[in-house]
Amino acid sequence: MNTLTEQRKETRTQLSWPVSVWLPEAHRFVNARSSNISKTGAFLTMPLTAPVKAGSTIELNFPRTTQLAKEKGSFARIRSGKIVRVERENILKDANLGIAVHFN
Repeated sequence: MNTLTEQRKETRTQLSWPVSVWLPEAHRFVNARSSNISKTGAFLTMPLTAPVKAGSTIELNFPRTTQLAKEKGSFARIRSGKIVRVERENILKDANLGIAVHFN
């Protein structure tokens, strides 16, 4: 039996949003989707073929709508973070990986 201890310090908000992820170690971008997000991190799903591993630093590009871009002054919110967990439980169900990212 596995027991997980909750380590989140901030409340997560459910948010399904497209995210472009730069994987420096692989020198490529991967399209992903957020599941939830907070001030300190996010959970993303991405294709099974994405070369990710816990401990890697990545860059997340959250695109903004045209209206929000006008308000904020840019078309994207870019954050860097560290992959703290890779989940492979749903590989057979939907051919996606889940990754938990802690923002830098």
